[in-house]
Amino acid sequence: MSDAQQGSGWITVTLLADSGNAEALSDALLEAGALSVDIEDADAGTPDEKPQFGEPGMPVAVELWPHSRLHALFDRDADYATAMAEAAEAAGLTAPPPYTTAPLDEQNWVRITQAQFEPIPVSKRLWIVPSWHAQPDPAAINITLDPGMAFGTGSHPTTRLCLEWLDSVIRGGETVIDYGCGSGILALAAAKLGAARVTGTDIDPHAMDAARYNAERNGATLELLHSRENIDHTADVVVANILANPLTVLAPLLCGLTRSGGRIALSGILAAQTDMVRAAYRPAFELEVAGEREGWVLLTGTRA
Repeated sequence: MSDAQQGSGWITVTLLADSGNAEALSDALLEAGALSVDIEDADAGTPDEKPQFGEPGMPVAVELWPHSRLHALFDRDADYATAMAEAAEAAGLTAPPPYTTAPLDEQNWVRITQAQFEPIPVSKRLWIVPSWHAQPDPAAINITLDPGMAFGTGSHPTTRLCLEWLDSVIRGGETVIDYGCGSGILALAAAKLGAARVTGTDIDPHAMDAARYNAERNGATLELLHSRENIDHTADVVVANILANPLTVLAPLLCGLTRSGGRIALSGILAAQTDMVRAAYRPAFELEVAGEREGWVLLTGTRA
């Protein structure tokens, strides 16, 4: 047994692959004994990130990212070096790609995960409270949240920017669309703050399940649609916390969903990507930076 394996429950093997062999390597690693394999964009969080999504009127992407990162999980006693060689051969590679290994200790992952999420005070009147915590201020507007497998706990800088903005603009009676709703946190905030009609949409079925569960738990009414379904109305407020590249591609759709005189808020945008996104929304919007946190920006504007 190698030093990396001593005292560890599992071993994580990390390697890079391109769009032509990432899926084949993933399948081959599973066949060779990996307990699980996940694939992510190796360029995520940089200007080179590539979205993987399917939106109304757009073809569904058929290739993975140009640069993918694979994480393969092996039992601590597994011969992962041999598994890598077998997987490379099965995937049609001449040799295994370079890889790194790291121990993954056996721990109480539920407790560790829950410990990462504490109640978040968005403002004096609005709190985000994980479902396993008591409400710090019962008199406030409390959103009880279980993120499940979807993005959106309130802790990410882009989510905080959007929550703070919604808290400042929702006065009651508005129609709101949350495009790319994830766990439903922004849609729930709009509903709890007094919006009259709130629609959330996402491409991920896990997100739909999480948002539906969270809406029921909070006694909120949300209209939840898969992104394949058309939204048949415009809104006073449109919020989209996704990523810069899909926001740019989706500009005609999101502009069209915002009524004349309505307001839009876009996040998931790195500061260096601001001009690219702003250009995509002209002339319908003259977007301005309404907030910045940890290198991420929030762009907002009013529909011409």
